[in-house]
Amino acid sequence: MTQWTNDQVDKIGRAEEVQVASARRDGTLGKPVTVWAVRHGDDIYVRSVRGRSSHWFRGTQERHEGRLRAGGVQQDVAFVEADPDINDEVDAAYRAKYRSYAGTILNSVLTPEARSTTMKLEARSTGS
Repeated sequence: MTQWTNDQVDKIGRAEEVQVASARRDGTLGKPVTVWAVRHGDDIYVRSVRGRSSHWFRGTQERHEGRLRAGGVQQDVAFVEADPDINDEVDAAYRAKYRSYAGTILNSVLTPEARSTTMKLEARSTGS
């Protein structure tokens, strides 16, 4: 694992949307999907609006690796299941960042189904 730089975390945290692609079993990347991401401290978190059954989330569970693109940053990442105890803090980060969106849109990342998919993105060195 490598560490996020302060610049990377700042840029990703400010990006309205991010693209994530999960690595397939053979190591190639799947089709990128656009998701919301939030910064909490020096960590980046994402969720699946459609819960654990969504295609892109299931893809992250095969190898737990992929790539993120946002705010001029492209980085190989590990998808790490977040400790459920952090969910309230991640909810607060989503509310703060996306507060300008209508209630139903914002609330889509705050449902029990979405919360069950909270993943921390950890930077990986290329080729690891």
